Parts: sequence; C-alpha cells; structure tokens
Amino acid sequence: MIEWFSSLGILTAICLVINFITALGIIFLERKNPSATLAWLFVLFIIPVLGAVCYLFLGQNISRQRLFKLSKNEEYFVRKALKEQVEDMENGKFPYSDEAYIWRDMIRLNQTYGGAYYTQDNTPEIIVDGNDFIKSLLKDIEEATSSVNVEFYIVKGDEVGNALIKALEKKAAEGVDVRFLVDAVGGREIWERDLEQLAAAGGKYAFFFRPKLRMVNLKLNYRNHRKLVTIDGRIGYIGGFNIGREYLGRKKKFGYWRDTHLRFFGGCVRDIDGRFLLDWREASGEDIPLSNVWYEPAVAGGKTGVQIVSSGPNSEKEEIKRGYMKMITTARKNVYIQTPYFVPDQSILESLKMAAQSGVDVRLMIPCMPDHMFVYWATYSYAADLVASGGRVFVYDKGFLHSKLMIADGQVFSCGSANFDRRSFSLNFEANAFVYDADEAMKMESIFEHDMLECHELTKKLYESRSLWIKFKESISRLLSDLL
Repeated sequence: MIEWFSSLGILTAICLVINFITALGIIFLERKNPSATLAWLFVLFIIPVLGAVCYLFLGQNISRQRLFKLSKNEEYFVRKALKEQVEDMENGKFPYSDEAYIWRDMIRLNQTYGGAYYTQDNTPEIIVDGNDFIKSLLKDIEEATSSVNVEFYIVKGDEVGNALIKALEKKAAEGVDVRFLVDAVGGREIWERDLEQLAAAGGKYAFFFRPKLRMVNLKLNYRNHRKLVTIDGRIGYIGGFNIGREYLGRKKKFGYWRDTHLRFFGGCVRDIDGRFLLDWREASGEDIPLSNVWYEPAVAGGKTGVQIVSSGPNSEKEEIKRGYMKMITTARKNVYIQTPYFVPDQSILESLKMAAQSGVDVRLMIPCMPDHMFVYWATYSYAADLVASGGRVFVYDKGFLHSKLMIADGQVFSCGSANFDRRSFSLNFEANAFVYDADEAMKMESIFEHDMLECHELTKKLYESRSLWIKFKESISRLLSDLL
C-alpha cells in the first residue's frame, strides 16, 4: 500500500511538472493573446497532462517560421510593383473606377498592409450552387491547353473527388502541366495509391504540412484552408467550395449546401496563380520561379477591381481580418455577412456592434445546423451580442450555409475561404478576393436577400427563450472559443 501511494505521488509530481513547464511555455515563450493564454491554462487545469498533449498538437505558435520564401529578385519585384502602384494612385495617375475611388483607403490598406496588388481589368462570375461549381470546374479543366493548378482544403475520396482526379490525370496524359495540392488533414481520404496514375501520367501532387508519420502531426492546428484553381493562367477560381459529395447537396446530414465561389478572367488570375505557386513551393519543394506567372501578360476580362488578399499563422498581421474591419468601419449604409462560423475576436465584434449602433444596417446569416458542435454554440452566443446591439441575425433553414461573404454599401464585397472566426483570422492559411464593383456587389446583395427567404430571424425574444442546457453549452463553447 505504501509503495502504491509512493508511485501515485511520483506520478502526480510528474504531471505537475509537465503542466508547469507547458504553462511557462504558453505564458513566456509563445506570447499568445491574453484570452488564448487563459483558455489554455484552463484546459491544463481541468485535464492535466492530456491538456499538455493537446497543446503540443494544437497550441504551438508558428508565426516565427518563415514560410513561402521569396527570392531576392522576387521580393524586389513585389515591393517595386506595389510601391509604384501606390505612388501612381496618390499622384492621380491611376484611372480609378467610381467604386475604387470611394474605397481607395481600403485598397491602400490591402496594398501596404496585406501586400495585395490591385487590378481593374477583371470579370467575375458568381457561383452559388455546388453542382454548377463542379460542372464549370471540370469543363474548364477539360478545355485546358497548357496548365492546371488546383488547391483545396478538402478533397473527399468519393465520386466527386475521383472525378476531379480523373480529369487531372487525363490532362496530364495530354501533356498539360498539372499540379494538385491538398491539405494533409482535409485530404486525409486521399492516399498515395489514389494519385499513382496522376503521377504516372506526368502530373504532380503534394500535401500541405504533411507529417512524416500520418497519425502524428504536430502542425495539426494550422491548416491550408484555401480553395484556389487557375487554368492556363487565364481562368481563376477562389471561394468556399471544397470537393466532395456533400458540397453538391448529396449528403443527407447537411441537405442542400449553400456556398459561394468566384470564377475570374483578368489580371487577378495572376495573383491567384502566384498564391498557389507560393503554397506549392512550400509543400512540394519544387523550385518553380514566380516570374513564370507575374511576367505573363494578363488576359483582360473587364472592368472590375479586385485584390487577392491572403493571410496565415506564419504572420501576425491577420491581413484578411484587417480588410474586414476596414469594410465594417467604412460602411455608411449596410453590411451583409454570411458565414458558417461566427466566433469573432473583440475588435471585430466591437466594430460590428458600433456600426449597428451608428445606424448601419448590419445583417448576419448563419447556418441552422452544426458541423462543429462547439463552434455552433459559440456562434449563437456571439450572434446574440450583435442582436442586442441592433444588428439582425438570420438563420438559414434550407440546408447548410457555408458561404464566406461580406458586402458593404452595395459597392464592395469580399468572398473567399476566410470565415468570421478566430481560426480563419489567425490559425488557417486563407485567401479572399476583395471586389470593387457596384454591379457585382448588388448581385451579391440580391443573392443575400433571396437567401433571407429561406431563413428565420434570431430575435432577442427567441434567443432568450432557449433552455438552460443550451445556455450551458453556449457558456462552455464561448469560454473555449479562443481554442476553436
């Protein structure tokens, strides 16, 4: 009995030491924001040792790692191009569209803070249905003649994922330069054997942040959430759709899948391609120069202004979040938001509340069902804060709402992979298109208003009638929201 108590004491001491060392690392080495630090300390206190293991896989800070490295020539080219564009805009040498002139401060922010070049020769096509999306994508791949670059967070090993891989195999066999990039976690249903024929046909593939051991991934918390495709350097896709049967509404659990994707012609396709190649170089190790993209003449597509803004945990800037905040604080008429996950940090939440309290028509649309339970209940908690400040919240009842969209004043909108949550702001690698065009923004507003017909409104009265059990789930979820 004495030996048993002695062993228990030693084990307890070891647990305390592990927790203490982990806590010191969280507080002094990782330098997280205070709320995230407190959340992790709470986890360590509630589940000793196991909490430390969770932190090992989910809590490490990779912002000090230099990813997506540019060569000296590439870095010089990017800085020079942005500097010259900013100077031309300041000196009146750039022919702004009306919308771009109104939102020139946000364009400048995305240039200087987000490193995003501005192009004004684009034509966007808005896609809101998964069947239309996959049909368009496969058709464009079928018609490719020189290159196909494909990057998704999730590719399922079902008939839809297989159809994409077969289409890529066919183009590679025809001599088209094919690159296929999928996140190591989101693409976990895709195995090497599934891509053998693609490689045999001359295509290339890579997995982002792929662990050396399939089941041991110390970068598990940092996912490449981008959904990008470029074809022949003239067609570009960016948005929220992944590849799988549920995104076509073929999974009973979710029913109809409502998402938003953009298909572009124009100069912004080079920027989408550049973002893809940076991700590709990091994942594959292939030393492919970005000049292959940047020096190619753009296929002029129209008159729409676009900036492709990307962000990720390798940087502490949170570029897309800063763009969202600028849209919110600049808007004078309305702000419409669609997001499957609404877990904002304090700065975004206060910006939205302030806009609503200032008379701006702030509307938020969220799904009626969860695909991540903790995030779902945290979303309802934060949505209620917005309602209390005068904003309006609509719950999409037709199926699952996965669209990541914000529209301001019927003049500008942002669409891409970034949700309105802390994960997208600081933990995931994301990419969004910021689009400056009243005609296209009004199309998005009309789509939003049509979606409202499939919603019920979350009023203050309805929210306050929730059960005690739901209140408990919301409280726990909100407490842990910095870890979601």
